[in-house]
Amino acid sequence: MKRKLAMAMSQSNVGLSQPKRRRIKENIELYLIMLPVLVHIFIFSYIPMYGIVIAFQDYYPGSPFLAFDGSTKWVGFKHFINFFSSPYFARLFKNTFVLSFYYFIFGFWIPILFALLINELKNGFFKKFVQTASYLPYFIANVVVAGMVLSFINVDGIFNIVLKFFGKTPMPLNTNPQYFPAIYTITSIWKSFGWNSILYLSSITSIDPSLYEAARMDGADRFKQMWHITLPSIQPTIFILLIFAIGGLLNANTEFILLVYNPAIYETADVIGTYVYREGLMAGNFSSGTAIGIFTSLINFGLLYIANTISRKVSDYALW
Repeated sequence: MKRKLAMAMSQSNVGLSQPKRRRIKENIELYLIMLPVLVHIFIFSYIPMYGIVIAFQDYYPGSPFLAFDGSTKWVGFKHFINFFSSPYFARLFKNTFVLSFYYFIFGFWIPILFALLINELKNGFFKKFVQTASYLPYFIANVVVAGMVLSFINVDGIFNIVLKFFGKTPMPLNTNPQYFPAIYTITSIWKSFGWNSILYLSSITSIDPSLYEAARMDGADRFKQMWHITLPSIQPTIFILLIFAIGGLLNANTEFILLVYNPAIYETADVIGTYVYREGLMAGNFSSGTAIGIFTSLINFGLLYIANTISRKVSDYALW
C-alpha cells in the first residue's frame, strides 16, 4: 500500500513538472533576453552591497572590509551621528528636498499633459517632429547642458542680453543663490519631459479605439474624450510613476548641480549628493560618504513604502 502511494505521488509530481518545462521551453527566448540584464544588475548592484559595512568602520583605502585580527576598526554609528550633528545637515537636507520637490510638483504633470496633447495631433509628420524634438534633450550629456546653462545665465549671456535690450539691469544669475532652484527646475524639466512622456504615450496607444468611437456617437467632444477615456485609461501608469517619483524625493541631479554650482550659491545649491562628493571622494572620507548614502536610501525607501501603501488603499494600484 505504501509503495503504491509513493508511486502515485511521484507520478503526480512528474505531471506537475511537465507544464512548467513546457512554459520554460516556450519562453526560453524571453529568458535569454532577460539574462544579460539580470547578470548586469547582480554584478553591479547586488555584489557591491557588501561594501556598506565600511559605513560602520574607520575605513581607509587598502584596509580590509572584514577582518578579525584587529585591523578593521569598527566605530558603530559614529559617521551617522557626525552627519546628523554637522552644521551643514539642515541645509543639505532642505536643499535636496526643496529642489526635488520643485521638480516633482512642476515636472511630474508636464509629461502627462504633453502626451495628451501629442495624442490629439492628427498631422503625422508634425507629430513625429514634435516627439523627436522633445526626446533629443534627454540624450544631451549633462556636461553639455551645464555649459549651455552657464553660458545663458552669465552676465554677458543671452538672458542678460535680452534684459539689456529691454532696458533692464543685467543680473549675475550664476552667483545669486535665490535663482538656482528655478534654474535647476526649468533645466531638469526641459531635459526630461519628452522622454518621460513615452510611457504615457505607449499607454494611450493601447486604449481600445472603439471607446472613442462610442463617445463620439454620444456627442462627446475631444476634451471630454480625453477627460473621461484617455486619463482614466492611463491612470495605472500615472500612479506607478507617482510612487517612484515620491520614492526619489532625495535624489537630486547631483551630476548637473556639480557642473553648474559654485561656493557663492551653496546656500540653495549644495545638496546631499554634492556634499558626499566633497566629503566622501575629494576628502577621502569613504566611510562617511557611505553612511550618508545609506541614510538617503533608507529615507527614499520609507517614502516609497508610504506612497505605495497609500496608493494601494486609495486607487488599488501599487508596486506590491
